[in-house]
Amino acid sequence: MTPDRSAAAAPDVAGRAVRTDIDAVEATGLVKTFGGPRVVDGVDLAIPRESFYGIAGPNGAGKTTMIRLLTGLLRPDTGNAVIDGVQVWPNPDEAKQHLGYVPDNPVLFDRLTGAEMLEFAGLLRGMEPAVIRHRSQELLRILDLEGASDRVIADYSLGMTKRMGLAAALLHSPRVLVMDEPFGSLDPVNTQVMEEMLQRYRHGGGTVVFSSHVMDVVERLCDRVVVIEQGRVRAEGTVADLAQGRSLQQAFVDLVGGRDLQEGELGWLSSSSG
Repeated sequence: MTPDRSAAAAPDVAGRAVRTDIDAVEATGLVKTFGGPRVVDGVDLAIPRESFYGIAGPNGAGKTTMIRLLTGLLRPDTGNAVIDGVQVWPNPDEAKQHLGYVPDNPVLFDRLTGAEMLEFAGLLRGMEPAVIRHRSQELLRILDLEGASDRVIADYSLGMTKRMGLAAALLHSPRVLVMDEPFGSLDPVNTQVMEEMLQRYRHGGGTVVFSSHVMDVVERLCDRVVVIEQGRVRAEGTVADLAQGRSLQQAFVDLVGGRDLQEGELGWLSSSSG
C-alpha cells in the first residue's frame, strides 16, 4: 500500500506550511550535456528533511552542474528535481522561494556594505523592511560580521565574503540550503563560524545540502552522502554505511580512484643522485 504523502504539515522558520512526509530534495533521472559526454548522467536522489547531506566526488565529477540543476539555475536535458514538494521545472521561481543557494564564490555587489547587501537581497525577495532589519542583525551577529556591516564588501576577506553569502542565502528563511564547496580555502576560524550557523539552521528545521571533495568535512558534518564520478552515482548512504569501518576518505579513494604503486614505480624519487 502506497503511503499518503499529502497531508501532514508544520510551520517552517518562515511561517509557511510545509509537508513533513516528503523528502526535502528529490531528483529523478537528471541528465545534462554541453555538446559532448553527459556531465550529469541519470542521477536519482532522495534527500531527507532536516539532514546534512553531502555530495562528494573528484574534481570534474559533475557536482557543480548537478547543484545547478537542483537549484533551477540550469534546465536538465531530461529528468527533474523537486524542492520542498515543488517541481523545479516548470516552476523554478516558486522552487527558489523554498531554497537558499551559496555558490563556491558568492556573487555579491561589492560596492555595497554588508548591511546594504542584506537589505538589497531582502527587498529583491519582497520581504518587509522591518523583517529584513531584524533578521540581518541576527545573521550578522551569529556570523561574526557585525563589526564589518558598514564596510564595503570589496574590502572583505574570502572568509567574510563566504559568510556574507551564507547570510544572504538564509535571510528569507528557506527550507533547504544548497552550498557548492562552502569550506574551500577557509581557515579554521571561518570554518567553525559557518559550521555553527549551519547547525543552528538545521536545528531550526532546515536541510543542508553541500558539495565537497574534502572528505573529513563531509565525514564530520553529514548524515548521508552521495559519491558521484563522471556524472553518475557510485554510492549513496549513511556515512557509516559508505565507510564500512574505514575513514570516509579511504572509502572515497577506493570508489573513485587511486591505485597501489607497483614494485619499482617512482623508485627514482628515493634514489641517490650520487
